[in-house]
Amino acid sequence: MAAVARSLSTCIFCKIIKGEIPSFKIIETNLSYSFLDIGPLSMGHALIIPKDHAAKLHELPDEYLADVMPIAKKIAAAQGLENYNILQNNGRIAHQVVDHVHFHVIPKPDASDEEGLVIGWPAKSDVVDEVKKYHEELLGKL
Repeated sequence: MAAVARSLSTCIFCKIIKGEIPSFKIIETNLSYSFLDIGPLSMGHALIIPKDHAAKLHELPDEYLADVMPIAKKIAAAQGLENYNILQNNGRIAHQVVDHVHFHVIPKPDASDEEGLVIGWPAKSDVVDEVKKYHEELLGKL
């Protein structure tokens, strides 16, 4: 059983959860609330927000995280999506705009950059030794 969800009176997502701001609700559970984005990257772009106010993923209790992915799966399946992105950002430089953990389900209707998520992937090369060293450091912290 989840602890009492935290809420922030100034948070737009907390206001949507409470019904203080209208939304196009899709699925609501005891732990999550999902709705269509009114500024979509493509038609069907949806948001899933945990009902606990946490700014970043690592601050959110696990039971809220476990509730989100089945909702994302249902939204994608209901839309019959073949190509889509599940996106979650943490912090301003990582493109988080609202300081409340949220997940996007973003349909990608075609291969163009006209609709859906458009990203670059600046992969590094020739860094195996650095990755090995970092792997050892990370394992020591887990």
